Amino acid sequence: MGDPALSRRGFLAVSAAAGLGMTALSGCGGDSDGGSSGTTTIEWWNISTTQPTKDVWAALAKQFEAQNPKVKIKIVQLENDAYKSKMTALTASGKLPDIFHTWGGGVLEQQVDAGLVEDLTDSTKAWADGLLPVAKQPYLLDDRTYGIPFDIGMIGFWYNKALFRQAGLSTPPTTWSGFLDAVRKLKSAGITPLALAGKEKWPGMYYWAYLAMRTAGIDALRKADDDNDFTGAGFVEAGGHLKELVDLQPFQKGFLGAAYSTPTGQAATVGNGKAAMELMGQWAPVVEADAGKGLGADLGFFPFPAVDGGRGTITEVFGGGGGHALRKGAPQEAVDFLKFFASRATDQELVKKTGVLPVAPAAESVLTDPNLKAVQAQLKSATGFQLYLDQAYAPAVGQEVNDSVAALIAGSKSPEQVAQAITKTAKEEQ
Repeated sequence: MGDPALSRRGFLAVSAAAGLGMTALSGCGGDSDGGSSGTTTIEWWNISTTQPTKDVWAALAKQFEAQNPKVKIKIVQLENDAYKSKMTALTASGKLPDIFHTWGGGVLEQQVDAGLVEDLTDSTKAWADGLLPVAKQPYLLDDRTYGIPFDIGMIGFWYNKALFRQAGLSTPPTTWSGFLDAVRKLKSAGITPLALAGKEKWPGMYYWAYLAMRTAGIDALRKADDDNDFTGAGFVEAGGHLKELVDLQPFQKGFLGAAYSTPTGQAATVGNGKAAMELMGQWAPVVEADAGKGLGADLGFFPFPAVDGGRGTITEVFGGGGGHALRKGAPQEAVDFLKFFASRATDQELVKKTGVLPVAPAAESVLTDPNLKAVQAQLKSATGFQLYLDQAYAPAVGQEVNDSVAALIAGSKSPEQVAQAITKTAKEEQ
């Protein structure tokens, strides 16, 4: 995606702006091949900071260590936004962790172009070929494998059935106009319709991305990236539809300062029954129960509604999954850990205990949660799939999408200005 040297300068500029000095990065990569003890230490960076996932992953690392006595797994866990910032700085430094979380797409491509990521095609083929093809897609670049998935899913609305009934809503909406009507009914019943982590810009981006898919169509998002032009009518209309929602003041009090997974954040607001809906991925039930109480049987799921007259359909989904990549030159033990993490036994453990959707077909039998089954069914019947925009596009473009959409939600940018700002950044990055 563009000139690797230019991309690297972009990373350096961002990391300098974030105040992340290179002295803080010296512990990553390159020092994993053991000391005098003969033990190989593998540094594993991930974003699993909520329970039960945090403890489950730590236990899996211990299990791998028990099976491989000469290997030590050093876990570094960071919240989503902090992780992205740190990884931007690490990429600029040219020194990535041995194993690191990736969503694939344009961000991974830029790291690959900079020569920082191990090509896993040959070393993983014997077992990675058995994983679900849709789960592997974000990590394939020019038909080469640069990441191994552990999760796949989609973004949709998680809602409180009891609050819907209280507002006189018998079924979830299937159109955008119907969704806005549902928001009005919830407000009239004294219920906060939506929770949003305005402090963290990526949750708001989901609204604009889906509305762009529904109005302009999924192919238009890809063409806009290729052409470095997001000023088409469909993108402006997407912003207009989002502004319609924002004008209804549907979010919880103080949403602009709210984080996602904190005790007073987006997930907790829904999990504690203080808002009727959130637009979030398949991990939402686990985080709602960790940050709040969780809704149990009152929790439901529905796909993002269709937009009347739009080119997209309700069967086109937006989302992605989690995967792991390796730094260039990572030791064989890191590849062994990826194999362990992608095994049937590990995948079953993840599905049962952390709510992920299976990437190994043999693990599907342990998927019992009705909401996750609904997500999986939606994925399986999808007629189109779009990766998260802040990962699908070059990092600077993805960040501009997040920033501009956040500004629209805060009332400081118009739909036209959002489209123009994203286009400006895309042209600067070409």
